[in-house]
Amino acid sequence: ILTSLEKLEVAPPSPGQLKHVFFHNALPFVGFGFLDNAIMIAAGTQIELSIGVILGISTMAGAALGNLVSDLAGLGLAGYVEALASRLGLSIPDLTPKQADMWQTRLSAHLGKAIGVTVGCILGMFPLLFFGDEEEKLEEKN
Repeated sequence: ILTSLEKLEVAPPSPGQLKHVFFHNALPFVGFGFLDNAIMIAAGTQIELSIGVILGISTMAGAALGNLVSDLAGLGLAGYVEALASRLGLSIPDLTPKQADMWQTRLSAHLGKAIGVTVGCILGMFPLLFFGDEEEKLEEKN
């Protein structure tokens, strides 16, 4: 009886498989984080400098509206980000359904997503390099 139970148990994923799961989840989230932050910063800044000046909304209101634009863009761009990630040769990890549901695999996937979106968000801050002049001009007008 024990031998039949032992055969039902599946070996946990190898470190190589867990690394594959990590990168399979991280790469698309780098793209999501990048687009989300870049669009939010660009849209929020433009909203603040245009509509915000006319309507007298706060910087945080401009940021919130920029976040809305970014979220709406993310809905439309999600499929493209995933397609690009798969075009880059990111194959699905070769795991059994039981291995895919193990805590090690779920942890690796969540860490990949978290680190991926963190890296993407940091990279997506690049529009801040271009908006310093416009904010200074706005302050000079006031």
